[in-house]
Amino acid sequence: MQLAGGGKYGFVRPTMNLRSINALLWGNSVALAWMWGLGLFFSVQMTFMFGLQGLLMFAIPNALGLMLFGFLTQIVAKRHAGGQESLAIFFDKFAKPFRLIFYIYQVVALTLTVFALTKYLFWPLDLVSGSMTGLYLCMVVFVVLASGCLFGEEFGIQRIKFGHGVFGVLLLVCIAVVISNLHPLVPQNFRWDAELPGAWAGPDLFGYAIPLLVGLLVGPWLDLQHWQRAIQIHRENTSIRSSYFFGGLIFFLLLLFHGCLAAWVLSKGGVETYASKLDHFQYAHELIVKYMNQLDESSKGMLPAAYFSFLCICALTTLDSGYVALKWFLGVNLSKSQNILIGMLPMRLLESPIPTFLIVAGITLGGLWAQLELEYFMVFYASFFIGYGALAIARCFVPNSQQPLPQIRMFSFASISLVIFAFGYFTGANAMLLLGSLLPVLYVVWLVFNTDLLRVVTEKAGEVIEAASEIPAIKALTKTANVVTGSQVVAPIPQDAHALSGHFEGKWFVYSMIATYQDTNSVGNIYFGMYGLYVGKTRELFFNTVMPDFDLKTSKFFILTRSFEHKFVREAREFDVITIKIRVADFNRKFCTLEHQIFGSENELLGKGKQSLLFVSSKDYSLLDIPGEVYTAFMPHI
Repeated sequence: MQLAGGGKYGFVRPTMNLRSINALLWGNSVALAWMWGLGLFFSVQMTFMFGLQGLLMFAIPNALGLMLFGFLTQIVAKRHAGGQESLAIFFDKFAKPFRLIFYIYQVVALTLTVFALTKYLFWPLDLVSGSMTGLYLCMVVFVVLASGCLFGEEFGIQRIKFGHGVFGVLLLVCIAVVISNLHPLVPQNFRWDAELPGAWAGPDLFGYAIPLLVGLLVGPWLDLQHWQRAIQIHRENTSIRSSYFFGGLIFFLLLLFHGCLAAWVLSKGGVETYASKLDHFQYAHELIVKYMNQLDESSKGMLPAAYFSFLCICALTTLDSGYVALKWFLGVNLSKSQNILIGMLPMRLLESPIPTFLIVAGITLGGLWAQLELEYFMVFYASFFIGYGALAIARCFVPNSQQPLPQIRMFSFASISLVIFAFGYFTGANAMLLLGSLLPVLYVVWLVFNTDLLRVVTEKAGEVIEAASEIPAIKALTKTANVVTGSQVVAPIPQDAHALSGHFEGKWFVYSMIATYQDTNSVGNIYFGMYGLYVGKTRELFFNTVMPDFDLKTSKFFILTRSFEHKFVREAREFDVITIKIRVADFNRKFCTLEHQIFGSENELLGKGKQSLLFVSSKDYSLLDIPGEVYTAFMPHI
């Protein structure tokens, strides 16, 4: 028997079986983590409004979005060096411009889940009424979030697939109990289209189609839970593609079960709906819960308990995943940060997801008090986050989209799209719904294309100017040594327009010089020690530019070098133009880090490095916090 290879007996390697089992476990965890408030209760609402065709319009893009995320992140992981850590290394750099959006996305997702579970499960059960309702809902929100924290702290990302495996088995039991108690299983008036035509006075099916398609396809790319899972799956040498294929399939079946259950309840008739006080549309998120709650004691059996357990398990597996993902994300990013404001607060408090969960609790209770609906949170995923998600995908695969993220413009477009979509939803204007969803995508396409076009035009313009400079007539004009204006002689403008004391290019302070004989060693190369002198001179000019009033005689503090690092990449020679760029990289309460890069005549990188600065009292050289003058001077250039 050939256990290791397959050979003539056709046996499969045991490791391949283990990888398949591991992929299935991760797929189950992916599906349960994505079965949040959006999947739980909006599937009921879509079935209520548009029947099973509406359910499929919601479920298919949702499942495809998961599968595509796994398929594409597998490609990203293989493209980058680093072995099993390649995806983690890539995400560390990729996530930097999206850190705030990742966090906001996670907060809204967790809030949506807790809000939906509280409003559409616990509130309709009427366990407490009167003046105690508010206190009861506060307690429910607290217990739901505390359960998510408890299970998240217990499992962690390495073991969460096993915990979710147990929850997956329980979920199957709940589904089996629900199905076995449906009599008849397929009623005679079970219909494919909407059961209550005309009850919904809002946007039609077409108005939902494009926003759902776009939002659900790009949605996973901003979800920390999925990035953390993909990284861990790759670390375990398991196929991300297979794991997310299983995850998308399981998730689709769960949505199909819940939507068909809603259609079954609709076919029984006597469905209670309610009109929102804000938009006057008819909502039915809780129609299954109400149906289960009003059953006679003789016909209830295990049906309500099984269904309510189904809802709680789906919500819990989202919350514990959110806890684990936030703990990972906050810990990684805050531990590297040297921001002075962050340095003033306890790091263990900042790295904990507990403050975020408290924010979620506050927003949830505010939404319950304001009588909001699930759709009001979903607007963000159909408009605001779409542009960021599309740009995230572009930055993974389109080389020309690697320019710095235009934060202000992106936020402005996202906000405009949010308002347009919300207005379209409240007025039932399908055109505005489509515009609110497609506008961010169009802007991202323009942003990537415009950057590429600008790069090509700039390169071609440079070639044209360089060629034109060789024309004899133009050459003669440029050789003019002095320009006479009246009786005044004016020096010619330098060709490179470089300020003698340096200048800023974005966040970088730039200074250029020409290397001469005194900078070289015995073989004609620039002596290695000169690069440190170049950086030092540029640093002093940077200080002089941002702190022009600094006086060494009256200053209460001195700036000292704590450490200096430099990596040599290429060498330069006499008469090469040396350009030094320096910027403020990071700082905390005590220390400031400057980053530098050195370039040659052909704009080739000669070397790079960083240095750490500390601040001492001019009287006794005692260590100081970063002085306010320095903080004020450096902040505009961070």
